[in-house]
Amino acid sequence: MSTGSMYNPAYGDDTPDTIRVAMFADLGSTYKSTTPAVTLKSNGDWSIGEGIGDEHRAWLQLSSGQAVRFSVDGFRVKVMETWDYQAAAAAAKVLQGTSDKPMIFTDSKNGGTVYQLYTGMYASAAAAQTAAARIAVSAAAQLNGQMPVATGNYHLSAGTFADEQEANRVRNDIQSVGFDAYTVLMSSGDYAVWVGEAASSGQLSSIREALAGALPEIIFMDADLSGTALIIRQDAGTVGGSAQNLRHYMLSGSDNGKVTVHGDGKGIQVIERSERTYRGDFEISKVSGQVALVNELPVDQYLYSVVGAEVYASWPDEALKAQAVAARSYALYKSNKFNIADVVDTTLSQAYNGLGSENEDVSDAVDATSGEVLMSGGEVIEAVFSANAGGATADPSEVWNGGGTVFASVDSLGDASAQEGTKMWYHVLLDNGKTGYVREDNVSEIEGVTGAGLAQMTVTADSTNVRPIPQIQSAVAAVAQMNPGDEAVVLGKVPESGSYAWVRGPFTSDQLLKSMQGKITSTLPAEIQHLDVTERGPSGRVMEVEANGQPLTVKYPDMYRSAMGSLPSTKFDISGTGSYTVLGADGQTSHISGAAGADLIFGSGKSTWSGSGMVVMNGSHEARVIDKEQRFIITGQGNGHGLGLSQWGAKGMADEGYDYKQILQHYYQNVSIVKE
Repeated sequence: MSTGSMYNPAYGDDTPDTIRVAMFADLGSTYKSTTPAVTLKSNGDWSIGEGIGDEHRAWLQLSSGQAVRFSVDGFRVKVMETWDYQAAAAAAKVLQGTSDKPMIFTDSKNGGTVYQLYTGMYASAAAAQTAAARIAVSAAAQLNGQMPVATGNYHLSAGTFADEQEANRVRNDIQSVGFDAYTVLMSSGDYAVWVGEAASSGQLSSIREALAGALPEIIFMDADLSGTALIIRQDAGTVGGSAQNLRHYMLSGSDNGKVTVHGDGKGIQVIERSERTYRGDFEISKVSGQVALVNELPVDQYLYSVVGAEVYASWPDEALKAQAVAARSYALYKSNKFNIADVVDTTLSQAYNGLGSENEDVSDAVDATSGEVLMSGGEVIEAVFSANAGGATADPSEVWNGGGTVFASVDSLGDASAQEGTKMWYHVLLDNGKTGYVREDNVSEIEGVTGAGLAQMTVTADSTNVRPIPQIQSAVAAVAQMNPGDEAVVLGKVPESGSYAWVRGPFTSDQLLKSMQGKITSTLPAEIQHLDVTERGPSGRVMEVEANGQPLTVKYPDMYRSAMGSLPSTKFDISGTGSYTVLGADGQTSHISGAAGADLIFGSGKSTWSGSGMVVMNGSHEARVIDKEQRFIITGQGNGHGLGLSQWGAKGMADEGYDYKQILQHYYQNVSIVKE
């Protein structure tokens, strides 16, 4: 879910029927997701042209199942040209792992097929020239002596023609004397032939002089770049394997130029977005020198996907309706939030996965609430929500330092429904002093207790993994393995780490300091010896953390989530594996290091104990293990910032019989549900 300001004027009585969703765009600090080109495909008839929906004017028709690539005309690097596809693919493979993203075009020259490897896009000619020098080094072994050169969007025109075939004949004549030429589809419906791809006006003048000598019968003029045009190229379509042949359209013209792709209602697939299929139309434009892709569709069709991606379709209808109204309100709050779009397709706004996350029950919930939004003071609110509030929603002061009157900390008891059906885990101490977690279905308790009153256990299967947190993580190594007959001390039982209750760590000082870089505004210590939560907000969320007694300040409290190692929420506690805290008779607390040992008093006198596996217990009979090495375990509740609607809490309330309006008015304060 997004972050940002809490409340702003939105639409009033002019709620739009459609919404614009940015997928790829370079919008600076607001949003940046770029790709050299986008590949679209449709299962039905589709077209390229201008205008959206019923006002779409087609320039050309595309056939069902045809894949087409789009990019923008700008600054690139032409890395090499070769008759051997495998040579171009080998150089492209080297470049794939760098910031210079490769793309292979094909062309016909002298009766054969030539392969042209490019990289880009780049923001300027200077950036492309720098990249050319860089690539000359990084791909030197694959270039066979060729030198990469910067290219750009300065072109000469050899005239306009009534159809593509006539333009192609002129293009072939120009290429036959050694110049690169391209057939171009103009917005008027005519075709042009453009020559060259110069990075500067000086380079273009040199090309003009050479053409005058080679083809004096043709008058070459500066290409008109004020209007929108599509440079037609052929794309090899793959890197490695065998070359394909895709039609590739490069959008040329001013930064205000755009084209739209219109389907027949069967959906359009975006290959670079995990091959997902989307409703509506697509707009392709040039922003900050990069291709920008925006999906425009009716609001409720957008919500079919959003609600299906945000919550489980199996949830009660009233929970789905509550999510639909909240998601609609968030989407319609303050239009054009992203300059060229209202929202983006990631959780920076709301998860949007196209047709793949749609479900009939979800669509019914969206339709049942169609047009309904949350309003306060006559305006649509920014109805932010989170996955799980951990038992209580956040107060605005605990998240972004403030935010109007529609948010407050309220109980969210339904959040615990996220734990239904999950396993409990045993927190155990092994003979070697290591600690970890074993799931309850692998445990058999042993009769009797230790001298401290702690239970003991063994396992029921060979090679049972002892996990570092109460969750199976396939990419994280087990702490140890146990076999039947191996015994361990039970320190406690905890729920499986999930959306409601969770455990993270153990983190070393170095890991936490690395995570804190650029997020903590105060000076970081050279080493973290102990961490303490020193201030909490109304819901119990963390407002301040101290390291070695010094505050770790952040711009806003929710920043502690990312600063402390990407935590699910700020409703957490911290414990160190290498120290424990003692409350003195004077009311002051002190940290005792495991490396320093502990004074133990026996009937025979006083002794000092130190080493791994020392167990300390508080007055509530809760046990912890203290080691010589300090690491930090963070335990918490909830998933997300916790502000506004809690998705799991809404599910829990719906299970208890509350309707969607009651759910929404519990989580949002001073609001009305209005049908626009």
